[in-house]
Amino acid sequence: MSYLVGRSEETARLLALLHEARESRGGALLLLGEPGIGKSALLDHLAQASSGFLIMRASGAEFETELPYSALHQLCAPVLDHLDALPAPHRTALRIAFGLDTGTPDPFLAGAAALGLLLENDRPLLCLIDDAQWLDHASARASAFVARRIGAERVAMVFAAREDVGGLAQLPQVDVEQLSESEARALLMREVPASLDERVRDRILAEARGNPLALLELPRTAGLAGMAGGFDLPAPRAAERSFRARLATLSPEVRLLLTVAAAEPVGDPGLLWPAAKLLGVEGAAAEDVSLVEFGTRVRFIHPLARSAVYQAATATERRRAHGALAQVSDPVTDPDRVAWHRALASAGPDEEVATALTRSAKRAQARGGVAAAAAFLERAAALTLDPGLRTERVLAAVEAKLSVGDFGVAAELLSTLDSDDPRVDLLRGRISFARFRGGDQPTDHLLRAATRLADHDPIRSRECYVDAIEMSLLTGGFDAVIAAARTAPSQPQPPTSADLILDGMIALTVEGHQAAAKLLRPVVANGADAAWARWPTLGFLLALELWDIDAMRGIATRVTAAGREVGSFHMLPIGLAMLATVTAYSGDFGAATAMISEEEAIAEATGAAPLVYPRIHLAALRGRRAEAEKLFAGVGPHMTLSVQYATAVLNNGLADYPAAMRAAERAVATGDLGLAGQALPELVEAAVRCHEPDVARAALAMLADRAGGHPFGLGIRTYARALVDDDEDSYRRAVSLLDSSTFAIAAGRAHLVYGEWLRRQGRRRDARTELRHAHEVLAALGAEAFAARAAAELRATGEHTRSRSADVPDALTVQEVHIARLVAEGATSKEIAAKLFLSPRTVDAHLRNIFRKLGITSRRQLRDLPDLR
Repeated sequence: MSYLVGRSEETARLLALLHEARESRGGALLLLGEPGIGKSALLDHLAQASSGFLIMRASGAEFETELPYSALHQLCAPVLDHLDALPAPHRTALRIAFGLDTGTPDPFLAGAAALGLLLENDRPLLCLIDDAQWLDHASARASAFVARRIGAERVAMVFAAREDVGGLAQLPQVDVEQLSESEARALLMREVPASLDERVRDRILAEARGNPLALLELPRTAGLAGMAGGFDLPAPRAAERSFRARLATLSPEVRLLLTVAAAEPVGDPGLLWPAAKLLGVEGAAAEDVSLVEFGTRVRFIHPLARSAVYQAATATERRRAHGALAQVSDPVTDPDRVAWHRALASAGPDEEVATALTRSAKRAQARGGVAAAAAFLERAAALTLDPGLRTERVLAAVEAKLSVGDFGVAAELLSTLDSDDPRVDLLRGRISFARFRGGDQPTDHLLRAATRLADHDPIRSRECYVDAIEMSLLTGGFDAVIAAARTAPSQPQPPTSADLILDGMIALTVEGHQAAAKLLRPVVANGADAAWARWPTLGFLLALELWDIDAMRGIATRVTAAGREVGSFHMLPIGLAMLATVTAYSGDFGAATAMISEEEAIAEATGAAPLVYPRIHLAALRGRRAEAEKLFAGVGPHMTLSVQYATAVLNNGLADYPAAMRAAERAVATGDLGLAGQALPELVEAAVRCHEPDVARAALAMLADRAGGHPFGLGIRTYARALVDDDEDSYRRAVSLLDSSTFAIAAGRAHLVYGEWLRRQGRRRDARTELRHAHEVLAALGAEAFAARAAAELRATGEHTRSRSADVPDALTVQEVHIARLVAEGATSKEIAAKLFLSPRTVDAHLRNIFRKLGITSRRQLRDLPDLR
């Protein structure tokens, strides 16, 4: 194994990674550095050192947009014979992703399945991915997923890239720096043993700037006179110029052959040689071509060599190369590659080729390759002459670019279109929202589009106003948007859901809650309404505002299902967080914990920040002050309202009413949609207990204006009125209404406050009945603070509750609780691994921790444990 000059620290990190993988402590590293700095050499060095490992390699390609999952397919090729060992859903996901079956691949399952496929191998694995900055989007996402899930496996992954690459940026990084002058001199002396004039050597060292490739290429091609004369290019460019200089010594036939090889980055000889024959240059390989290796794969000696060859070719030569490759590619099995090469062979607009590219875009999208679809559409637009058709294709390309986060290119494409088209404003609004930093308000673009659409398309104009309203709830400027929305064109008859939402939101601001509720309640109550697929955040907040728990659950369920269906790393976590919150307040803490665990697993696997608000609410409902306050302290200012509301719930449970009152007042004062209204009953209860009747009555008046219509809201309003009016009939009615709702926590609290009232009235026997019921319900749900309140009240009546044994899972983490519940339900390690995006070995490691913490030794014992929450 050769020694790499000046790379002792880098090789030590890589060898340590290899050692850890041998010990089932796998991991990943990202090598970052400029072209020619030695990243590929480090990968080769590591491969030589990996005795006993199965080496798997893949690389990105610069000059052709790869089809979705093509790089992942390349990486997994050595272990594809294990495909049948995977669970059926995983096997199907990979077959679709790799083009072996038809359908739409699930990105979650594709990543988890790739992990499972790698782990079916009996040998330790070394995965080397070069030029990661050029990986296709789907492969980069799946590879990053795998890299975050190999901590308990015999797998080492090393990515090499020129710059931070999306999700890979979250991996541990090794910056491959330029060589020092002494290191560069040592490398030059070792690799160029011929005697060099000192002035020439110094010139080489100065111009190479510590770049190893430049150091080695300059002496080979520039000649002593050139070296003495100096160069004016940065090191990587100098190396590329060096490759071009070597090209200049070759015949035109060889240069054309190399251009074909550079234009076909997969390196398939089955395409290269037929294309070369078409061009009449197949015999050129007989010449000494040091820039490329012709074998079972066609491989350039360095990515910069490929770049130099392609860029050095004339536009005509590149078109000839792509044209030949299009002719020899199979139009049946590889129509998209044919279309792409035909596009690059086109000298001007070509509708036939553009149409083929749009078909390729549809196929790419069906396979989950949105980035590839965007590239196909962008090229199709460039080849389209008809203005109307070109506009449609540019807009489609912008949509695709937005969906993969390529906001800069999306904005650039939009700039080529007529700015008077309202669709351009809509897309500009989305781009602005994605990039929002407090400057350009994204709602401005949406409002401008709504104004332009008002005369000729009033339906879409009104929908734009709803878009702006939802966006303003996230970015600010709600009042300004509502003011603009009041100028919207009149609603059509009969009104659509969008019309009811728009008019209801205006009424909420102008006329108040009761007027708004008449318009909004019917559409909000239908959680399956298609409107909530477009405006899920607005729908969830409106359901919260209207105290419609069923609608909240329906909308959250729909968002979650839609996120699963399309494999959206953005939508599914939002849906899970919504659903976890509703489920927690419904009293099923175990199911809520499972949803939180799944959302956090997705966040960890994708490198995103988890959505913490469901955990905040769950901790508050449990009444665990230390846990809750730790969560409160760890969130940013954007979570202030959630924290204030949860603080009020927590302290009402703990009977710290002054603290609850302060927090509830702050939450209500925001006036924000949703939680500000939910804080009103917390404020009523805390104010009553603090002997602040004026505060309590004011809060009740506000609540009475909001809550009603839905049994749950009516029950909460009655509950609050009972506290303020000291009225038994109201207590009884609140208990009846809330017992029939699905909000079990609220029902338990209603029995609690009724029992507290009865005890204060001296009716100890009646009080015991209510308090006993409250204690049993709240303790069974896991609402520990409220249950403790009930127990204290029972003791005051002379009855002592049996102390509840410590909840078995209390010592477990959220993820461990989830795994324990799944095992108790009979799931296997492989099934759990698939659900939580883990490896089976990692699941087994968690199980060992669970067994140790709970003092058990088998899955059967875990199934026998009651009340796994």
